[in-house]
Amino acid sequence: MLNKLDVREDGYYINSKKAFSSNSSLSQEDIKASFDFAYDMTFGKVGAHRAYRSGGRQVRRNGQIFIDAFQGKLAEFAFYNLIKDKYPGVSAPDLSTMGLEEWDSYDFVINDKKIAIKSTKHFGQLLLLETKDWNDNGDYIPNLESGNARYDYFVLVRIKPEGVGIMKHHRWLYSDEVSKDDLQNAIMGEDWETEVTGYVDHSEIETIINDGFVLPQGAMLNGGTSMDAENYYVQAGDMHDISGLNI
Repeated sequence: MLNKLDVREDGYYINSKKAFSSNSSLSQEDIKASFDFAYDMTFGKVGAHRAYRSGGRQVRRNGQIFIDAFQGKLAEFAFYNLIKDKYPGVSAPDLSTMGLEEWDSYDFVINDKKIAIKSTKHFGQLLLLETKDWNDNGDYIPNLESGNARYDYFVLVRIKPEGVGIMKHHRWLYSDEVSKDDLQNAIMGEDWETEVTGYVDHSEIETIINDGFVLPQGAMLNGGTSMDAENYYVQAGDMHDISGLNI
């Protein structure tokens, strides 16, 4: 059952939580590959990510984009490592870099089913989808012309430690230039843990879109986080256990 957040005068509050418990491993090679990918897409200027979220107001600096890209790629490796023995034909995460207005058609395909991987911090409790990116049928609007707009499953992965905290500690989060060696030493010096938290299918994404599971732009989440962009949401405690994913 999918539950809406509690709505109070001062904001929106989680009511279906799930405790973090690592269930997937990362090798040093996975972490280094994720680092190189994220660095090239930001500070290294080999590729590029958008400086803003769909419908968002905040223009993000390279430090913010880097840690999002790094954790996103870690999440893909976490999912891959968890399912690769069960599905031996699945491809490893894509590490190719792309420019602005270019993006992957999907993260994984297993038995012709397209899978989207979403990541958040280890204490995060929401799978978030920016409302500007999705139509009423649950299709990803930027991919409509390519024919790859429909994902069959959405998987949430949580990551520990919190990358934003690391970047803030070194005063890199709002920087556009950072020493690669210093950044790599800091990132590779952490003990990264991942949890493939759960999944929902396409029909459930249609449900949250059409039933108004929306966190408005500017809304306060749990009394402390202001939403930069409007998002659809699924709470972690409402997701199916990843052990039940059979494709």
